[in-house]
Amino acid sequence: MPQGPSPARKAAVTLLTQVIADARPLSDSGAVLEALDPADRAAAGRLAAEVLRSLERADKLLKPHLRKPPGVRVMNVLRLGAVELAQGGAAHGVVNDCVAIVAGHKRTAGFKGLVNAVLRKLAEDAPARWADLRVPRLPKWLRGPLVEAWGPQAMAAMEKAHFAGAPLDLTAKENAGAVAQMVGGTLLPTGSVRLEAGQVSALRGFESGAWWVQDAAAALPVRLLGDVAGLRVLDACAAPGGKTLQLAAAGAEVTALDLSAARLARLRDNLGRTGLQAEIVAGDLLAHQGRYDAILLDAPCSATGTIRRHPDLPHLHQGERIGALIALQAEMIDHCLGLLNPGGRLVYATCSLLPDEGECQIEEALQRHPGLQVLPLEASWIEQGWRAPEGGLRLRPDFWAEIGAMDGFYMAVLRAC
Repeated sequence: MPQGPSPARKAAVTLLTQVIADARPLSDSGAVLEALDPADRAAAGRLAAEVLRSLERADKLLKPHLRKPPGVRVMNVLRLGAVELAQGGAAHGVVNDCVAIVAGHKRTAGFKGLVNAVLRKLAEDAPARWADLRVPRLPKWLRGPLVEAWGPQAMAAMEKAHFAGAPLDLTAKENAGAVAQMVGGTLLPTGSVRLEAGQVSALRGFESGAWWVQDAAAALPVRLLGDVAGLRVLDACAAPGGKTLQLAAAGAEVTALDLSAARLARLRDNLGRTGLQAEIVAGDLLAHQGRYDAILLDAPCSATGTIRRHPDLPHLHQGERIGALIALQAEMIDHCLGLLNPGGRLVYATCSLLPDEGECQIEEALQRHPGLQVLPLEASWIEQGWRAPEGGLRLRPDFWAEIGAMDGFYMAVLRAC
């Protein structure tokens, strides 16, 4: 009996259709991937992400061979095939699997001939044409504001970083140098450990809780607080929990608060794996009461700084939610300032590239709160080009390009007098 298509390719097409047709993120993939073995699960996610990063190039390769675009699922099968063929995939396996995927659905079976013909043509010239195509650009709704903020040259460099994807960064529970040696990674100047992406649970030190996965940029807001041993600290939007783990490992008395009880489950798992302690509270920050020596507010945002890791993000919306997020961020800043003990510090952070969610929020908070200060940042790992005019740090995906780049982030430390 003939074998069916690769489970990973079939699942990847479903994931692509989920993102492009239904605006559902890749992270909402449990039902699609749960029946696959770990290797196929990882391959499906990797394939879907690679096609999303390469969507513009794939469509340019396909356009000359299509009189009109077929339905979204067939188009995604073609995109998957085009990307794999362009990157050197074996034509026989790729084409046969793509034909089998469309043949397996009653609504798409009539496109078998089209898929076969188009992909066999691409197998001949796609690898040569691929290298001549430009680095894929962000959608206009996002690219326009970012060009205005950072300029066309920086935008092009950020898009290059997005297209390259991201390595795997780890935060060590204790000794980062020892973790780097254990996993065969590189110790970064900021203290994170970087290595090529791989199956996380198979790495040494995972089961013993010696480290957790966290982008190097995402690890920096906690580092800005300095010594937190013995301090009462609120991680105000805690899930999935990397910053809570950092605070707990540094000796803080941590309260991890998040609106989503489901997302806090992952934090509980990581606390158990690492043997660290934190109080976990599922609830609304704006209704939360208490007094804290320090608060970490990694506020809900557009997440536009994380596209190198989450290439589905530009396809999930058109920026229509950003205005509401900006208003929520300001409200959260004001509420957190009211929870601080005298002399306490608030770290405000967002994984956004938009100044309205970073620099502008701090400038407006200073206007709303007389006596509020942005504390000077003196950490030895801060590079000069990271400093923002109002006193915070602005990180971008094009920074550290020679060693794998970083997520885009904004962060600042505030203190009310």
